[in-house]
Amino acid sequence: MFDNSNPYTLRTEIVGGITRYLVSFRDGEGVHRETEVSRPVYQEFLRFVCVERNLRRWDERHAEQSELTDEAIYIRALRIPRSIEETVFDSQRDERLRMAIQQLPEIQRRRFVLYHEFGLTLAQIAAMEGCSFRAVKHSTDIATKKIKKYFGE
Repeated sequence: MFDNSNPYTLRTEIVGGITRYLVSFRDGEGVHRETEVSRPVYQEFLRFVCVERNLRRWDERHAEQSELTDEAIYIRALRIPRSIEETVFDSQRDERLRMAIQQLPEIQRRRFVLYHEFGLTLAQIAAMEGCSFRAVKHSTDIATKKIKKYFGE
């Protein structure tokens, strides 16, 4: 059954018009600790609180009477859960990518998003916009180069 205890407490504090995001917990020796975290990390903790609550509710509704251990269930899982560090890193990377895309000229941005996000082919985009395949290819190639340059690759 899902562990009902929450190992940390979240709170915000506004000091001088600046919001501070704080996480408190007990360390391995039982000493109460509190640390300030960035907003994206705090938001991930909030998301995990919702996920934990949903797991707890699901567990209560679907209590299984079996001999499966947590380890066996974990091994059987189709998708191994990602760590909070991986989740925060991905979130920050996605935010940087959105910022890079926003800096593109409108036509390049639209074509780049249609191609990479919506999975349309270059020919489909050309037909939609009433232009040549080559023009769409050139736009998406230039946009890709600009985004790579933005990331310093």
